Amino acid sequence: MSTLRFHALKETLNRKPVKIEETEQRSSLFGANVFNEATMRQSLTKDAYKGVMDAIEKGTKINRNIADQISSAMKDWALSKGVTHYTHWFQPLTGATAEKHDAFFETIGNGLAIEKFGGGQLIQQEPDASSFPSGGIRNTFEARGYTAWDPTSPAFIYGTTLCIPTVFIAYTGEALDYKTPLLRALQAVDKAAVGVAKYFDKNVKKVNASLGWEQEYFLIDSALAASRPDIILTGRTLLGHSSAKGQQLDDHYFGTIPNRAMAFMRDLEIECMLLGIPVKTRHNEVAPNQFELAPIYEEANLAVDHNSLLMDVMEKIAVRHNFKVLLHEKPFAGINGSGKHNNWSLSTDTGINLLSPGKTPMSNLQFLTFFINTIKAVYEYEELLRASVASAGNDHRLGANEAPPAVISVFIGEQLTKVLKELEGVTKGKLSPEEKTDLKLNVVGKIPEILLDNTDRNRTSPFAFTGNKFEFRAVGSTANCANPMTVLNSIVAKQLIEFKKEVDELINKKDLKKDEAVFNVLREYIKSSKKILFEGNGYGDEWQAEAKKRGLSNNKTTPVALKAKISKKAIALFEGLGVMKKVEIDARYKIEVEEYIMRVQIEGRALGDIARNHVVPTAVKYQNVLIENVTGLKDIYGKDFKKYAKEQLGLIEDISKHIEAINSGVTKMTNERKKANSVDDIEKKASLYCNIVKPFFDQIRYHCDKLELLIDDELWPLTKYREMLFTR
Repeated sequence: MSTLRFHALKETLNRKPVKIEETEQRSSLFGANVFNEATMRQSLTKDAYKGVMDAIEKGTKINRNIADQISSAMKDWALSKGVTHYTHWFQPLTGATAEKHDAFFETIGNGLAIEKFGGGQLIQQEPDASSFPSGGIRNTFEARGYTAWDPTSPAFIYGTTLCIPTVFIAYTGEALDYKTPLLRALQAVDKAAVGVAKYFDKNVKKVNASLGWEQEYFLIDSALAASRPDIILTGRTLLGHSSAKGQQLDDHYFGTIPNRAMAFMRDLEIECMLLGIPVKTRHNEVAPNQFELAPIYEEANLAVDHNSLLMDVMEKIAVRHNFKVLLHEKPFAGINGSGKHNNWSLSTDTGINLLSPGKTPMSNLQFLTFFINTIKAVYEYEELLRASVASAGNDHRLGANEAPPAVISVFIGEQLTKVLKELEGVTKGKLSPEEKTDLKLNVVGKIPEILLDNTDRNRTSPFAFTGNKFEFRAVGSTANCANPMTVLNSIVAKQLIEFKKEVDELINKKDLKKDEAVFNVLREYIKSSKKILFEGNGYGDEWQAEAKKRGLSNNKTTPVALKAKISKKAIALFEGLGVMKKVEIDARYKIEVEEYIMRVQIEGRALGDIARNHVVPTAVKYQNVLIENVTGLKDIYGKDFKKYAKEQLGLIEDISKHIEAINSGVTKMTNERKKANSVDDIEKKASLYCNIVKPFFDQIRYHCDKLELLIDDELWPLTKYREMLFTR
């Protein structure tokens, strides 16, 4: 066994769980390090508190005088908790979070100093924008960019730093982050949904999109992870033969949580409580050493911030417990990958979940309106929704081991499918009194009872209705939720606008009652969007063929999927709603294509290095041992030695074949990578990396994994799957 692998395993086996003391109830810890509404009530003047709440609830601007009051109170609160620095915490288009820390400390002359934090420092900062992805919006020599405070997401303390959630924009005003388009999309869906909700309740003044994410992840001992160059460089294993035991016994799923993992989870949950992240659920996932945590649902913008913060916190907490958190969508071949299911719904300021039916036909009609409009939106923009979850990592996951396929479809359950079929038969135009009664009592009126029993879930569906929400299951575990949430809320906003326009037209021009107009429009939507509905096995080849017949897209790779983001339809959607300008759309497309190229490029380089500098030398070393053995047998048995050295000679030959195939594959892959790198057009380059370079990965891996089975375990340099997945 290689020295590094030996010491890594020895270190792992000697680990003991970190002892975590919990002296307080979780509820008393919740939000202790957050400048939330309760803290603001205690810290701010009446005017300052009203200014912040108006900004949060009504979107009004905060004037400079109020900002100074808020910043002073925020500083005093932070200092009382041992904070020394503040930062504008934002989410650039790198996919990670960003922060630049400044001390509260200021000199005032004569050797004196004070702790200072003014309203201007709270509201706006100017970080260097030149080194963040801009997609061509900014030149490298044009470094100016601005972060601006987002009061809808409360400031929080992490470590000794006050973190202020902000948007990040270019000097010329274009968004350079994930948060800005999300906020615009949420504003658009709010306005559109309020307009429709008023058909059913005139008191509705605001509609919030809610999000509940489910974060899946792997925990690998840090020493074992450090012994794998591929994990360190790419976040996943580029080679490694599957373990004899994997997940086939289903004994890990919902099983007893291992002690070390439990200690990590408890520590993480305490940190989350302090930061106001309402984590509630934890459990073993399907694959060995795979786990999941999930929070209580929150307003979508806050939920996105909390998920981004959580991924940062997870990595820091993991270090305390000698773990490496793997958030990659497919860190191990042959077993489950990791997703981040996005559970989405719409709720009114009157306390109604618009995707949850009430007890009366009227509230059911409201539910059906938002339910059917969401289905219609997904049907109209299924390619764009698929593009919102496209990434190099997610390409490995979609369609494999319980992840949904690349074909976007909607699962609503057999009983709700029957309801829609009955509604499809609604008479066009005015309804007779008998038809109205029959429709409301026999069809619409039964929905609460139907949903009570309709609790089954289709794990192969990328977009499934689960009783009072839609679950977007195709989101990858490393993704920033803002990307799919911006798209989903935008397409629903667009659809609701169209719906209201059509309903109002029927009411005004056809002299129909409101209910009749609503039924008529919904009836047509059911007809026009039913191709997106699918209740069966999304993994089956039959569905792939059926989806093609229905005209649904099947964009299996990121370079193909991303093109939907710059289609005329997508540009018209985002520009029409004011979510993004064309220059912002084009920039994001360019950034995501370039990121795909770079990730595949890094993986190719890492694989070539490991194959040639770790695997091949080890194979040669073992081959020399075999040759020495054969030479000894020849000395003993003379010309009859082949009878006694048959297996050894066969091994020598097999190893030579695999070595030759590896070296040949790495050479060809490297040459193709060089050719791709010489191409200036990023779309062509991405296509070359996807279709020409990347296929070499599996070829090279195949021969490396075969050698892992042939070579003496004592010599193999890389920590094996069985060790990473079952050593705890």
